[in-house]
Amino acid sequence: VIRHRDVRSSYYGVIDKFRLQVSEQSQRKALGKKEIIATLLPSAKEQQQQKEEEEKRIKEHLAESVFFEQTLCQPENRTASSGPSLLTVFLGIVCITALMLPTLGEMESLVPLYLHLSVNQKLVAAYVLG
Repeated sequence: VIRHRDVRSSYYGVIDKFRLQVSEQSQRKALGKKEIIATLLPSAKEQQQQKEEEEKRIKEHLAESVFFEQTLCQPENRTASSGPSLLTVFLGIVCITALMLPTLGEMESLVPLYLHLSVNQKLVAAYVLG
């Protein structure tokens, strides 16, 4: 059993080597040897604490940098829109209109022939609308 008695966070990640030699008690000649590499790692609880501390430091740093950037930049005059954008509304209206137009091959229509859409065009309009 090998125990590490002086456990400090500064020793985390340090690589230690242990050499085991096997020999008979009456003879001094070694029958075999093995080098074992060991690395001191923090416990799961300590790792969680370190992660939380690191995340806290990152959040504080980000908050400071955002505050710093906001104080340097002049405030912009933006109007916050609560509804959908104008492009979205326009695209929806175009798709609904395309779906209401007659399909190619319908003869009993008052709409000119160049406004008749194919089934694939209507499927695209329905997909965009959905």
